[in-house]
Amino acid sequence: MIYAIIEASGRQLWVTPGKFYDINKISAQPGDYIQFQRVLFLKNKEKVLIGYPHITNLYAKAKVLRHFQGRKVTVFKMKPKKNMYTKNGHRQKLSRILIESIQETR
Repeated sequence: MIYAIIEASGRQLWVTPGKFYDINKISAQPGDYIQFQRVLFLKNKEKVLIGYPHITNLYAKAKVLRHFQGRKVTVFKMKPKKNMYTKNGHRQKLSRILIESIQETR
C-alpha cells in the first residue's frame, strides 16, 4: 500500500492514489490536472521517506473533479440579560480532487 502526507491549501492530508478528497477551493477548472509539490511523507511498501520539511523530488498528481459548497455551519451568539443575539451561517467553498499518482520528478 502506498500513501503520502501532502500539504494542500494550508492543510496536511493523508492521501492514497485512487481516492478523492475535499480541500479548500483552488483556482483550477474541473477536469484540470494539478500537482502538489509539497510531499511531507511517503510510504511505498517497504520504503519510507520523510522530508525536512518536504521531499524535493516527489509530487502528487491530482485531477479536479468539481467545485461545491460544504455543509452549512450555524453560528449563534447570545448575551444574557442584554437582549442581544445574532444568528449567522457560513458555507465553505470546496474543491473535490482525485489523487491519481505519486511520482518522482525527472
